Parts: sequence; structure tokens; C-alpha cells
Amino acid sequence: MRYTTRPLSDRTWLRPASARERSRFDSTWTMTLTLLHREITALGGSNVVIEVDVREQDIRNDGQLRANARTPEHPAVVVAFDTRDHGPMQYRCDRYVAAYADQGPSWQHNVRAVAKTLEALRAVDRYGATDTGQQYAGFKALPVGNAMPASNMTREEAARLLDRVAIGPDAEPDDDAIPRMLASEALARSAHRSARAEAHPDRHGGDRTLWDQVEQAARVLGVAR
Repeated sequence: MRYTTRPLSDRTWLRPASARERSRFDSTWTMTLTLLHREITALGGSNVVIEVDVREQDIRNDGQLRANARTPEHPAVVVAFDTRDHGPMQYRCDRYVAAYADQGPSWQHNVRAVAKTLEALRAVDRYGATDTGQQYAGFKALPVGNAMPASNMTREEAARLLDRVAIGPDAEPDDDAIPRMLASEALARSAHRSARAEAHPDRHGGDRTLWDQVEQAARVLGVAR
């Protein structure tokens, strides 16, 4: 299954360790990906993103975790994807931890929980007394204003957005600024500070749309405050 790994873009919903429970699953990662692929494909899904509690530097250029990636501090995951009939969808889970070391990383068990949830929701579509697709309504990804969900924003798009906002609409873009920012955390932080000043809601009649876009871009680049 093709998917892209991203760092967690929102940590406000994470559970305390005492609220998690031992995983009830005993499946390999390959089996989990097979199930997830089947269920997302059944929904006409594409552009799959799995957010994990890792750093940007733990992710390879092809969107997969590095072999030496830091062990996630939290097992939480977000699975986001686009669908043909229901629009962008997002499922998150921070319920399970692996019971034993040989069961694999705890975050993979939460991906399994998402896959099983999708399987159960599709069964509702087949057998339940609901309008078609009604059971998916609570999982639609609703970005703030016109902001791009952080799950789907690439690092290049994030850098370009920060640069555009930071320099202002009338300035001439510098094409070299984007690769420099991607290569330097200090430059990304500087662009974030400038963009925050330009995007502050007080400068836009209270409208938070641009502010939220800037903050999402900063999370993608790993420089959010």
C-alpha cells in the first residue's frame, strides 16, 4: 500500500498514558496495511497520509520512516485520505499500546484500529439502517477557513506559503528561498516569525484564515511554537 508518513500536526487530543490499554490485536504490519488498503480502496480513497509522533528528520524523501527513526513518544496516529464520494476523511486513534515488545511498535496497533473501524463502518453501509455514507459524516476532515489540512501539505508547499506570506503580496518571490528554507531550520523559524506578523488576525479584520494556514505550514516544517 502506498502512503506518506508525516509528523503529528495536532497533539491537543493525545491521551495520558493511564488512559491507554493493551492492544487486542495480533497482526503483522503487512496484514494491517493490506486491510487498510482494502477498506480505503472500497471508499475510492487516495492520497493516504499516516501521521505518527516522529520528527521531520525521521522521514525519508519518499515519505517512509527511516530505519533509525526515533521511537515515537506517543502511539497516537492520524490516518487521512481523500475519497471519491465523501471528500477528505480523517481518523485518529491513541487508544492502544503493544502488550509485548515482539508485537511491533504501538502506533501500528492504532493504525490497525483505524483499519478495523473502516471495516465496521463499511459493514454499516451494507447492512445498517442508515442513508448511504451517513456513518462517515463524523470523520470528514474540515479545514479551518480555506487552509490546507496539515496532513496533506508537503514541506515544499509549507515553505512556499511561509515565504509568500512573510515577504508580502507585492514583493518579488525568490525561487532560491524555498530550498534554503527547507535546508535550514533557522531560516524556517525566521520565515515563520515574519509570516505570523503579516498574518495576524488583527491585520485582517479578525479573519484567522491566513493565520491558520501559516500555523499549519509551521507544523509541517517542525518549527511551530
